[in-house]
Amino acid sequence: MKYLIDFLDVKNVEDAKIYEHLKCSAEEGKILQYMTKKFVSGVEDVIISDMLQDIFGEDDYVYLDYLVTAKSALELGWIVQQSFQPLKIGDMSRLELLNSAVSLTVSFLKLLEEGNNELALPEIKPYEDHLEYLQDQFFRIESYQKMSSIRQNVHENALGVNRVKSKLDLLEKRIRERVSATEKEVVLEKFFKQKKLEEKEQVIFLALLKEEYSAGDSNLREMNALIDLISFDEYERIKNRSLLEDGAKLIAEELIDYEEMLNPFGGISRAFFILDDVLQEIIHPQKKKKVRKLKLETLIKEQDIFELIDPTTSLDDVVLHPKTEETLSALMRQVDKEVVARLQQWGVKDKRSGIDARVMFYGHPGTGKTMTAYSLAKSLKRQVLAFDCSKILSMYVGESEKNVRKIFDTYYDLTHKTKSEPILLLNEADQFLGARSQGPGSSTDQMHNQMQNIFLEQIEKFEGMLVATTNLLENIDPAFSRRFNYKIEFKKPNFEQRLLLWKKMLPFNAPFEKEFDIKLLAEYGLTGGQINLVIKNTAYVVATRKDPIFGLEDFVKEIEKEKSGTFDAEKSMGFMNN
Repeated sequence: MKYLIDFLDVKNVEDAKIYEHLKCSAEEGKILQYMTKKFVSGVEDVIISDMLQDIFGEDDYVYLDYLVTAKSALELGWIVQQSFQPLKIGDMSRLELLNSAVSLTVSFLKLLEEGNNELALPEIKPYEDHLEYLQDQFFRIESYQKMSSIRQNVHENALGVNRVKSKLDLLEKRIRERVSATEKEVVLEKFFKQKKLEEKEQVIFLALLKEEYSAGDSNLREMNALIDLISFDEYERIKNRSLLEDGAKLIAEELIDYEEMLNPFGGISRAFFILDDVLQEIIHPQKKKKVRKLKLETLIKEQDIFELIDPTTSLDDVVLHPKTEETLSALMRQVDKEVVARLQQWGVKDKRSGIDARVMFYGHPGTGKTMTAYSLAKSLKRQVLAFDCSKILSMYVGESEKNVRKIFDTYYDLTHKTKSEPILLLNEADQFLGARSQGPGSSTDQMHNQMQNIFLEQIEKFEGMLVATTNLLENIDPAFSRRFNYKIEFKKPNFEQRLLLWKKMLPFNAPFEKEFDIKLLAEYGLTGGQINLVIKNTAYVVATRKDPIFGLEDFVKEIEKEKSGTFDAEKSMGFMNN
């Protein structure tokens, strides 16, 4: 404690042994000395006005002249303001500081204890293995995180950043020297050379790798956190954003990928992760054979139950009722890291990070239930395993019950082998969800009840995300209704929604008559599926003419046919932007 005692006893603060490290004026040094004396006497926080009066006197309010000195001491990073809503020091007026409470920072206390804030590094030795190398690299990432935190801290300034930067430079130099001293090539260094990654790309990769090893709840995977890590000002933040956008090397070469999710404020954020085969190569370099994840596309050919769908539209492409959109947004927020962490902390959710939801989409045909299921999957970056429930009926008694179990057993088998979480879509699930027969009945009724009981059992214990679509909510058995934690109604679109659907679906490069008024088409009470069908049928008619121009009357004729039922409606195409 010799540096502390020296700083307390010295009459002229400029003669203190630690003064050269403070980079401050004599008046600022007096403030630090005063606060140090208070600290060792048991007083951690002091009021600036009281302190300045004690040091510089109160006659003629002379102490007010030294508010600028107190502000400068704050900017140096040796003292910190105690406030629930602190302001950036540079933006504060001096009078705002007058009645503020301040205390010494950890950095200053360390300086008092050790005489300097320099990083003491061990001697240079070769790396024994890749884990030793990673330990140094992760320590380096922590230094980047600390610099990022200081830059965003309202109490700190460039001096604090420079102190950490100085330590980081020493650490990076030490890593280079240890790599040079290591005879066997370090796995990750070799990897960086092969992939020709630039310095900032390496830092991003190392930060994500640190997350994989720590398995913590840090937000370091989030796009803005990664950008802040490698950016020293706003200009660099804008420039470095390109390193994490589609087409960037790390993403294009399939080293990392991301999931998009809604944040609590309604925006969309990206959470990045290292792809499995790359991670395997880094974490287990001793294993020559890579463990590759099987893809659903490969296994789907071996079964005849599911159709694999890679959605092409997201929720931004569908037109939904505001209430429906609100419910889907709440569902999307289940993948937000903070939400997942809270649920796990409360014991409501286990360690699985994916969505656990059983969702029922109900409403009139053509209102976009199936298309919304696909779009939801796209927004969650999931594939869809779709099953048409009409296939389950069998002419042989007993087969249907087996087929119900087979649906779920096959789903679990596929997800286990591929380590993926596709959405299970059960289209036209009316026969599963309808009210069960009461009392003795025919063998067919008994078989149907047994099939429904098995389905109810499977729904009850389902893990993952399941979407069932149905047209007839009024016929649904209450026991099934209780098993779905989201029941989302798809209403027929109103005028504004129909207008938007027409605008999205009309062929944008087709010729229309001069007086064509799309608002007149929106007056007709059609569903999204009907609008899609009318547009297609109208296009077939117009395309056969010598002068192929779309007129309002052409659409009206097809609308009247649709509404009068003179031709069968196609299967709903949903609300989509072609």
